[in-house]
Amino acid sequence: MSDAIDIFKVNEALDTSGLADEFSSKRRVQVRDVLTSETARALRDALARQTPWGLAMQAADGEPRDFHAGDLKNRATINEAQTLDQAVQEAAGTGQYAFRYARFPMLQAYLERWNQGGLHDILIEHINTEPFLELVRQITGISELRKADGQVTLFGPQHFLGLHQDQQLDEGWRIAYVLNMTTLEWKPDWGGYLLFFDEEGDVVEGFMPRFNTLNLFAVPQQHSVSFVPPFAPQGRIAISGWFRDR
Repeated sequence: MSDAIDIFKVNEALDTSGLADEFSSKRRVQVRDVLTSETARALRDALARQTPWGLAMQAADGEPRDFHAGDLKNRATINEAQTLDQAVQEAAGTGQYAFRYARFPMLQAYLERWNQGGLHDILIEHINTEPFLELVRQITGISELRKADGQVTLFGPQHFLGLHQDQQLDEGWRIAYVLNMTTLEWKPDWGGYLLFFDEEGDVVEGFMPRFNTLNLFAVPQQHSVSFVPPFAPQGRIAISGWFRDR
């Protein structure tokens, strides 16, 4: 594993016992100040500078579509993205599942060697180190966790992730995670909240995208990311994915 960039040093002062108790009672927890302040700032700055943002969208029962940064320089691809974007708008407006946000698929980039040894490769390796996996095992009580995938996401103006459950248990998904890397003090009116719902559609809890916080929650579980309005002064940058038992 490369140690060229120190961007992922866990805060040793975390109260793992208290976090484990909270997770046990609610099946979700927000871990604040999960990384040291110095490494969290370094990671956020590096992600903002070096991430080639693509676009992810899905409308209703259609296939999810990834438009990589390089693809979006092609006029035909731009037209395709605009057509899908309209479908996303219509699906969301009729209560169907939809999403729209910027992303970089770290695991795919790692496996396909898009930029071998670069920032995103180093990051996915750090997430899969034994000490970090063990931290998540201790908090969740799931000793079977073996590995994690990951993507970098940016929820900018008019981006959202519709209500869903993450039910791909055949993929080994056990714990979903979101590591927030947004630097400004976030305001509720800017959206981008990770929201959890009961069976009647009421919000039972919401996590603000605070800088350097790790959200962990068991799947399946009804959740969404709320709409980011056009006046939000910055995007909600995060690293997200699933910890798996196989």
